[in-house]
Amino acid sequence: MTTLLLDRLHRAGLHDAVSVEPVTGGMAALAGIATRRDAPPVFVKAFAETPDDDLFAAEADGLTALRELGGVATPDVIRAERELLVLSVLRPRPSSENFWEQFAHVLARLHLTTTHPRFGWHRDNWLGRRRQVNTWTEDGFAFFAEHRLLRWLGEPRVEAALDAGDRAALERLCRHLPDLLPDRPACLSHGDLWTQNLLATPDGRPALIDPAVSYMWAEVDLAHMWSTSPPPEASRFFALYAELTSLDDGWRERMPIVQLRQHLAVVAQFDHDWGAAEQIRATLAPFRRSS
Repeated sequence: MTTLLLDRLHRAGLHDAVSVEPVTGGMAALAGIATRRDAPPVFVKAFAETPDDDLFAAEADGLTALRELGGVATPDVIRAERELLVLSVLRPRPSSENFWEQFAHVLARLHLTTTHPRFGWHRDNWLGRRRQVNTWTEDGFAFFAEHRLLRWLGEPRVEAALDAGDRAALERLCRHLPDLLPDRPACLSHGDLWTQNLLATPDGRPALIDPAVSYMWAEVDLAHMWSTSPPPEASRFFALYAELTSLDDGWRERMPIVQLRQHLAVVAQFDHDWGAAEQIRATLAPFRRSS
């Protein structure tokens, strides 16, 4: 793995890279920190097989959007090419309540200051190794149903994991989305906001990586963070974010429905799904019995 990353760096023109130390935490890509002779170290990310042409360009575009439109700290993009993405190095996030409180303000500002009249994005991008379709849509419920839920039903692993009753239940849930979720505006969302994608800048501020951005409901980001085992020091984050964004008291009950998009994406891409298929079936259970 480190040999592959070093070779990709040299082919991209970073000939002073002398070694790569692997890093863990991601689920789809190979990644490491590269030491260079004549410059500071860099973070490098690649796939064993060369990905589609625009995967890393789309990720770089998302990082820029979060920084320039939403005021979120992100790593600097040094290279974004077909074979690899090279970024400035961030720090692990500190284990402190204060850091998570800072992040609540960062995420609330992102969601409150970037509202948009339509759902989507100016280009498709990627969630892991699967294309995320972002066709502009006026109706958020239709956008979420078509491009964030039902789009996964054709994936082979999803077909194997869900039976006909599950698939019918998902379609039934999609028809009832306006009754299940509040009608919220679109805003710039990170799109893959689990705990591993929250790091810190060199001076300790919250910073985000690995986006799959679009103009979508803010609760897409909240649900992913809520559902991916946030650490104990994050407990104040959720209450403060809810206060800053004037969330109603029922937001916790909505999280399983909103998080269906991510559970489906996990099942679609990985042989081991960390319980995602079980969570999907549990959330769909009431809709198997509905008319």
